[in-house]
Amino acid sequence: MSFAERFENLEIWQQAQELAVQIYSEFGASSPSARDLRFNSQIQAAAVSISNNIAEGFDSGSNPEFARFLRIAKRSCAEVRSMFYLAVRLNYLSSARSGELRNDAEVLSKRIAAFTRTLK
Repeated sequence: MSFAERFENLEIWQQAQELAVQIYSEFGASSPSARDLRFNSQIQAAAVSISNNIAEGFDSGSNPEFARFLRIAKRSCAEVRSMFYLAVRLNYLSSARSGELRNDAEVLSKRIAAFTRTLK
């Protein structure tokens, strides 16, 4: 089914976890967005969704189902990237930092897409 025995061994899952940790650090209690609970909740949920969908798909038992979950994870990367643009407009994040994080999310998205192609 896949190239790893456990989802924890997948590089895309590890990278997704790292992105989520970065987002929690950027949008935590001491951040400029701290009082915007809805914004923080949305970007954090989208970030966590990436690694969770990779894990859930891995344990689905079939390549087509795994690929479906990977496509969902990829869409969550897009949601996170969109939220970074909004974070700049709301002055929650500098343009430079937003660019760095968007790049990380875009690289992850491309890696998820490439991994998805290996399942066919």
